[in-house]
Amino acid sequence: MTRGSTVALVVAAGNGSRAGGDMPKQYRPLLGRPLLGHALDHLDHPAIDAVQVVIAEGQEEAYAAAVGERPLPDPVIGGATRQQSVRNGLAALAGQNVARVLIHDAARPFLPPAVVDRLLGALDANDGAVPVLDVVDTLARGDGILGDTVARDGLVRVQTPQAFRFEAIRAAHDAWDGPEATDDAQVARAAGLTVATVEGDPTLDKITYDADFARAEDRLAACLTPRTGMGFDVHAFGPGSSVWLGGVEIPHDRGLVGHSDADVALHALTDAILGALAAGDIGDHFPPSDPRWRGAPSALFLEHARNLVADACGRIAHVDVTIICESPRIGAYRQAMREKIASLLRLPPAAVSVKATTTERLGFTGRGEGIAAQAVATVRLPEIL
Repeated sequence: MTRGSTVALVVAAGNGSRAGGDMPKQYRPLLGRPLLGHALDHLDHPAIDAVQVVIAEGQEEAYAAAVGERPLPDPVIGGATRQQSVRNGLAALAGQNVARVLIHDAARPFLPPAVVDRLLGALDANDGAVPVLDVVDTLARGDGILGDTVARDGLVRVQTPQAFRFEAIRAAHDAWDGPEATDDAQVARAAGLTVATVEGDPTLDKITYDADFARAEDRLAACLTPRTGMGFDVHAFGPGSSVWLGGVEIPHDRGLVGHSDADVALHALTDAILGALAAGDIGDHFPPSDPRWRGAPSALFLEHARNLVADACGRIAHVDVTIICESPRIGAYRQAMREKIASLLRLPPAAVSVKATTTERLGFTGRGEGIAAQAVATVRLPEIL
């Protein structure tokens, strides 16, 4: 790093037990991407020269999955408390020409660029700066029974990231000998540093409880753009005693010929989802020349497309499949297909439509030579993938 660099130090070493689940909340998926990944995305700011993450011992594998291909330095291993984790992170940055540091919590993933601008601007005249919001609710004491109200005049809600001149906050942490500090501004003020307040943002609210994840997903989903993809597939009849359609095996006097299980419905639907992603077609991802896919269940292909949507932080909103054949009769199996497709795509059955039609005995399907299927998928994606 060059002299005078600004570094974002992201603290991601907690266990996040209040959020529930079977993993620390910073690695829990939020619209298909780990919470930490969202936090790192929002640190892509022209004034931030580097990002250093602090994790807990034993979280290396989860961290690598969350970071993906981002060119970040190896994570710093934190301590038993947040304050010790910050201390370890600051120590790792020592000697790297760091002038300013933004100490941020991974549990506040949606950092607006304007907040970074205000924080760094305030460092021109102060040792530190923190984003704050006014307290607008009535405050009162209470422990099961409501007590007296507390005046909210002069009270603010303090958020992160908290910005500091690097050497000043490092020295403040080294000098701290009190109980566990709740944030870095407390440590700075105890060392006599001046800490300015700047306007925060409601989107920086901390994700702490399970309900916070639901609200965060709703916020992200509201920013997604609908995209539509179409798919079409055909397979000829051949020897066999059943056909696979929509993930359901249907008895028949013939089978369908194909490199995989020849499920035309799932093939068309997979192509529809890939089309919405502008990610090629099923042959690009599962070449028929590859022996690995000989006889493979088409459910694998559909799950792959579903995972690509999740990786793009998108949502599959609705799918519609039309099967075109004279036989077998589809009606008795239609609900089972809807439920199977819904399970594969992790959708409610109400978001899955399966229909069947004939071509009035016209064309190859009308002559009973094979089965065709077409599908449409509506996918909601970020504007820029």
